[in-house]
Amino acid sequence: MSFDSTVRTVIPTLLAGFGLGLSLIVAIGAQNLFVLRQGIRREHAIAVAAVCAVSDAVLIVLGVSGLGLVIQAVPWLVDVVRWAGFAFLLVYGLLAARRALRPSGQALRVETPVAGANAAGATNAPATAVGATATTTATRLAPVLLTCLALTWLNPHVYLDTVFLLGSVASSHGELRWWFAAGAAVASIVWFFGLAVGARYLGRWLATPRAWRILDGVIAVVMIAIAVSLVWH
Repeated sequence: MSFDSTVRTVIPTLLAGFGLGLSLIVAIGAQNLFVLRQGIRREHAIAVAAVCAVSDAVLIVLGVSGLGLVIQAVPWLVDVVRWAGFAFLLVYGLLAARRALRPSGQALRVETPVAGANAAGATNAPATAVGATATTTATRLAPVLLTCLALTWLNPHVYLDTVFLLGSVASSHGELRWWFAAGAAVASIVWFFGLAVGARYLGRWLATPRAWRILDGVIAVVMIAIAVSLVWH
């Protein structure tokens, strides 16, 4: 097969994987809301995006490798994940509701250096402005990443969609199935890093405690709704 014919075959397969992968993750869900919130807080956002993208890549590889058939043969495994996800999302949603109803006064306060500081190492005085580094109360990296992993791996939809559905579609491409998987993995990278970085620019609308109460209220409603949807048939 010539190089030109290979390119003509591979590129459509890559784009097909990119399109399907993007369509499966671009939705309001627990994982995306968490990435959005961390991006707005400017707190470990890149690390969270990396965890989400790597997790998706692992799930895609598992699906293309045939794990979807195992999941189909062992349906109780999905039920276990479903109830674990229900419990986690319910608790997370209730904690968000508590933050909305009993606010701590959190706001997005940023600091910028004062103009005119000399280059000899003078200390810059903080000044409140929009667009610099956020100074909300920081959370340690480990709990943030563990929460991200739980939101990702305790969601039964990722096994049904990413592993089973995407894996099944990829298998229909035969020898090009790994190119299809690569396209889907690239879609995850583009989406999660784009969401994490883009969310930083929402900070100007979240500079008051009231705005954060509204955001936490929305997060609480969505998380609890997703939790109920996992077990309500």
